[in-house]
Amino acid sequence: MTAATLSAGLVLSKGACGQVGSQRIALLEAVGKRRSIAAAAKAAGLSYKGAWDAVQALNNLFDRPLVAARAGGRHGGSAELTGEGLAVIAAFHAVEGELGHVLGELERRLARSPSHPLRTLIWSLGMKTSARNALRGVVETVTDGAVNAEVVLEIGEGARIVAVVTRRSVEDLGLVPGRHAIALIKSSFVILASSGGALRTSARNSLTGTVTRVERGAVNDEVTLDIGAGKSLTATLTHASAQALDIREGTPLTALIKASHVILAVE
Repeated sequence: MTAATLSAGLVLSKGACGQVGSQRIALLEAVGKRRSIAAAAKAAGLSYKGAWDAVQALNNLFDRPLVAARAGGRHGGSAELTGEGLAVIAAFHAVEGELGHVLGELERRLARSPSHPLRTLIWSLGMKTSARNALRGVVETVTDGAVNAEVVLEIGEGARIVAVVTRRSVEDLGLVPGRHAIALIKSSFVILASSGGALRTSARNSLTGTVTRVERGAVNDEVTLDIGAGKSLTATLTHASAQALDIREGTPLTALIKASHVILAVE
């Protein structure tokens, strides 16, 4: 294990689900310099889609958005760092500098002791997830049941995500009101419906938003909604369904998610 690898792992563990690393900090810095997602993507060696995905993930994982972007497509629009974004960059580099000597010593200890428990700990902290959506919030309520419990996560500006998990999971994760947690939701679990009118559904979660991006595919389309508070939600649906709903940028939609499809994680 090299110092560089260990450094990345430690810094990533500072953010929810290991989402903050040198690549994303470089992207933030490029946004600050070029004031454009497209230009920042090129400078950081990312695709336009990859850069947008990274910016949205970062905005979702912090209490306040790091980047304020105005839509305009691959060749237009603008973006700028918020005060929170500037603070995250400064904090990252401060920690990076302070950890240099500490990590050098830790690496020497691990080299001398292959069975050192820190090896397992560091691997665990580098956890990644295949879930397309990772929304940070604060536990608002926990309603206990015989087997399962209902956990309500406030994700900003009054928006809430409800999850149904086992009582054992509530205990193991220490889920109590005031605890920060992350809601993980696969994009295929997000059902989209037209906003407006009386919509009755058994889905526990109903979040309204506006389409900010549509990635067309031969079979499936990927649709991203702005759900407020600087956060976004991505859904994957068939191309035929997207056409039937006439989904395009600016379209108001409602995202429906079953509470049993929400996975909760803690730092």
